[in-house]
Amino acid sequence: MPEIGTSRHVLAEEHVLAEGHVLAKGHLVAEGALGHMPAYGAAHVSMLVLLVMAAVVLVRWARRGEPERVDRVLRIAGWVLLANAVFWTAWGFMPWAWNLEESLPLHYSDALRFLLPIALIIRAPWAIVVSWFWGLTLNMQSVLTPDVNYFVWIPLEFVEYWIAHLSGVLGPVVLVWGLRFHPTWRGCGLAYAATVLWAAIAFTGNALTGANYGYLNRAPDGASILDLLGPWPQYLLVEAVLIAVVWALMTLPWVLLDRRGGTPAPGRAGLVRRPRDAQASSSTSASRSGPWEVVITRR
Repeated sequence: MPEIGTSRHVLAEEHVLAEGHVLAKGHLVAEGALGHMPAYGAAHVSMLVLLVMAAVVLVRWARRGEPERVDRVLRIAGWVLLANAVFWTAWGFMPWAWNLEESLPLHYSDALRFLLPIALIIRAPWAIVVSWFWGLTLNMQSVLTPDVNYFVWIPLEFVEYWIAHLSGVLGPVVLVWGLRFHPTWRGCGLAYAATVLWAAIAFTGNALTGANYGYLNRAPDGASILDLLGPWPQYLLVEAVLIAVVWALMTLPWVLLDRRGGTPAPGRAGLVRRPRDAQASSSTSASRSGPWEVVITRR
């Protein structure tokens, strides 16, 4: 169930520089062909460095910060990301940006744009677990092997691409490592079922439009991680098995840790578990900031 990043698009005012560099309105320098960001060029590597640094800082902040302030900041971030997701989805349907191959919100990263804000705003366990597994695997392909072409306005498309894919990693990392919402086997199963369901939706959309969202109907043109899994459709089956194994390995350490600590699972579904000290901190914060957080930490 592949997900490799692309970007939507129309032509910007741009100047081609020597040695294949592109300067858009005097701001963003991107290596390679006009409107294309190559993997492991200067722009890509800078984003990877930013991701690592931000992950370390944010997890430390979430664990050591004042709980009420952390909750408030994450909710605000969720609303900002949600507003941005609506904007970017609408942008793709504008006449200057419409592209049947990219404008429909059928990539996994398109769904993650909306799932992550839900997880940050209301801490819904189902949104947390799906964001965790999608963000650190399917979305991670777009981070490590981007396939990005800019067509409208390079600075905007560059920023939107990395807002989506960096937040898709950082948000789940903060929720799981920082606030300690640990996925369970049930949560893993739900995320896998959601992945299969979304693949069916995207596959149907591809069949009806001739597009290739999620690279479910044919292999991408450029080099990608999928090249290691064989030709289409073999790589779909291989990836389905690989995802199941990787997600199990992503779940097992938390299950063992929570079993040893007797960590309770809030809610009837048991999709996540959270240590008692983390729940106590959130409960104190909820009593100050409002009643809706109490639902999150109820045992």
